[in-house]
Amino acid sequence: MAEASPLSDVPDVRVSGIALDSRLVEPGFVFVAMQGGQVDGHEYIDDAFERGAAAVLGSEPPAEGLENYVQVGDSRRALAQLSAAFYGHPARKLTLIGVTGTDGKTTTANLLHHILQEAGITAGMITTVNALIGEEKLDTGFHVTTPEANDVQRYLAQMLEAGLSHAVLEATSHGLAQERVGAVDFDYAVVTNITHEHLDYHGSYEEYRAAKGRLFEMIGDEGVAILNRDDSSYEYLAELSSGRLISYGMHPEADLRATQIEHSAQGLSFKALGAGQEMQVECKLLGDYNVSNCLAALATAVFGMGLDAELAVAGIAALDAVPGRMESIDLGQDFSAIVDFAHTPNALVNALETARQLTEKRVIAVFGSAGLRDREKRRLMAESSAEMADLTILTAEDPRTESLDDILREMAEGAQQKGGVENESFWRVPDRAAAISFALLQAQPGDIVMILGKGHEQSMNFEGIEYPWDDRTALRAALAEFLGQEGPEMPYLPSQQSS
Repeated sequence: MAEASPLSDVPDVRVSGIALDSRLVEPGFVFVAMQGGQVDGHEYIDDAFERGAAAVLGSEPPAEGLENYVQVGDSRRALAQLSAAFYGHPARKLTLIGVTGTDGKTTTANLLHHILQEAGITAGMITTVNALIGEEKLDTGFHVTTPEANDVQRYLAQMLEAGLSHAVLEATSHGLAQERVGAVDFDYAVVTNITHEHLDYHGSYEEYRAAKGRLFEMIGDEGVAILNRDDSSYEYLAELSSGRLISYGMHPEADLRATQIEHSAQGLSFKALGAGQEMQVECKLLGDYNVSNCLAALATAVFGMGLDAELAVAGIAALDAVPGRMESIDLGQDFSAIVDFAHTPNALVNALETARQLTEKRVIAVFGSAGLRDREKRRLMAESSAEMADLTILTAEDPRTESLDDILREMAEGAQQKGGVENESFWRVPDRAAAISFALLQAQPGDIVMILGKGHEQSMNFEGIEYPWDDRTALRAALAEFLGQEGPEMPYLPSQQSS
């Protein structure tokens, strides 16, 4: 590892901002040079200084004669610490709840945020969908990961300025491994589950789990860990956590358990039992997995923070929906059409199980698998859909620089392994717009058509270019055309040229 500069080598300059992209540098900024997957920020140091950077941090040795350059051992860690100091360490002045896991993070964060609001607590929230600061809603980017450390610290500082006292922060494995929340002082750490995901980046399940586990190391002896007693990560995280432990789930030894679970098209209902308390929970969200998400939020709020149980239950009931999570699109068609973010094997299974609970008719699934990401998911997801859905349409989902045809071929092989028959029970339709329209043409009264994998996301990546794309807009456009109604224009993707 590169040696950090001694304190005497750090330039005494006034800093007016922080930038990771040299094109965003303004006079007085510190430019932090980081080595990314495709771009090395060290190659843009001269550009940063030309734009007026007061100083540059980087992990590489400085060029001959370069002034106001600080060599650090880890650029990402330095960025986190620098950003926290620049914004006055806002996390130390807020009560911070971190939520991690493979699936359910955004939903659990939203449930917690609603509970805090119902309890009269002024709270902000940072998720992979958006940042909520008082009445202001900020977009946090195209794709799902925790914002960079300087953005996280800026959001937290804005929350303080807005008079907020609490914040809920979704912490992805990338966000934890890349120090995006490296200088955040968490008081509570919550896990939903840890299943198969991001093995392309982390290398193994154990490394992926370890990245998630960093959140529980960060809370220290004074923090509270809220663990899923039903998940395989429970023992590992329990050993890792030195603070107070609270568990939830269906397991008989969980501190908070669910019983008498009922499902309907309007949502779910169950009793939450634990520590001598009984809470009747009514939730507008769908699916067994949302029982678990509700339990995680209740365990944190009631058992962890000591909030009133009735207010916590009311907060859950107040959440109407989470963008792109089992979101129904209804233009008057005689079948159901749902958009869901399910993009992991576990989430896909959960989504299809939920669909089965909602209809006695057929389930039609439309999804893909991202390029330059965990390849094993392609087979696993196609296998699950072949077994659980009546009809499967395999299509594009951020192919990036990989061949879309190759991705779909791997998925088709997985479907065939589980008895799928191409052009009878599953199809390959490369263009996502065409795939959605094709699914609607197959639908019969009472069926459920599920558009899976993108959810709330606002773009699709082809050849490194982000094209504007929203599954909800695309589904509305396809439904309007199907029904002969006026509707939005179908978003453009380059795959439409060959469809």
